Amino acid sequence: MSLAENKHYILLISIALLSTWLAKHTEIVQFTQKPSPAHSPDYFSKGYSQWQMNEKGTLKSKLNADKIIHYSDDETTHSINPVMFFYNDSTPPWVINSDTGILSADGKSLLLNGQVSIERAQHKGQKALTINTSMLNVQPEKSYAETKEWAELLSPPNKTTGTGMNMTYIEPVNIKFLSNVKGNYAKK
Repeated sequence: MSLAENKHYILLISIALLSTWLAKHTEIVQFTQKPSPAHSPDYFSKGYSQWQMNEKGTLKSKLNADKIIHYSDDETTHSINPVMFFYNDSTPPWVINSDTGILSADGKSLLLNGQVSIERAQHKGQKALTINTSMLNVQPEKSYAETKEWAELLSPPNKTTGTGMNMTYIEPVNIKFLSNVKGNYAKK
């Protein structure tokens, strides 16, 4: 057999030898996805709003926030400037706002940080009510809120202050200060 007749075999052998040499002398670069750092967000939303209806189909609660950030490692949702509205059939809504908030993974606990304000407008013989505090833990399913921090209840011309507070914000409304309670009340 002549060289011209075997040129295909020689070409294939040359390619095989070149491939073997390249495989031995080149570095294999693998691209892998780096793991996310601990407590990194998996999604966020700006200008967030959420509505929740009750079993009758009427508005039960509403949440507005400048921004929410969800973290996949602990499934918490952090909010900036959250404003929560809790609706009752017979009274104006309770409006709770704060600087920041952290909603637990199960949605049963909302920890409001920074300055917290709780308000209810005047309605049918009930005076307007404002509570100022910080570090408020709200349990929306139970219509309950509590803090261990200083709190101030304003219902002009009355004022009550104390350290620690428990509150049920559905009928019958119950607000209880836990210690160092002081009050200024208008005389009838």
